[in-house]
Amino acid sequence: MDPITAAGLAAMAGSLGSEAGRQAWQGLTALVRRPFRGPAAPDDGALQVSSGEPELSALVGDPADPMRAQALATALGVRAALDGEFRTLLDEWWQRAQDVSPSVVVHNNFSGTPHGGSVFQGSNFSNMTTHMTYGAPARDARGDGDA
Repeated sequence: MDPITAAGLAAMAGSLGSEAGRQAWQGLTALVRRPFRGPAAPDDGALQVSSGEPELSALVGDPADPMRAQALATALGVRAALDGEFRTLLDEWWQRAQDVSPSVVVHNNFSGTPHGGSVFQGSNFSNMTTHMTYGAPARDARGDGDA
């Protein structure tokens, strides 16, 4: 089974506006609502295994929160480790969900002079650190600064 990543779940939760995203999420919702078939919990309540429903609802409420995505990924992983049937169905769902996930196309345009000398263009930047030095703009052969 490929690991279900928090980043993948967050991206999927963020794509609920698309038909493919809604269908994938409905599939996961139906899956986590299935009865848990793992080892029985002792009467003293010592073993507490989440179905994944609370974590799923929390992530839908705030798809940009990486902690909610990680909580769902963890709940799904624990449940899959304890319930073989759930693991099989989850793996099938994950493979289908990755196949229908829309690819992101980013079109960036920039014109003018960047303030500070750097421009970053792309999609989904996170946990990024940059170190820039500021100085005089580079001069071209004509000496007019349009290097």
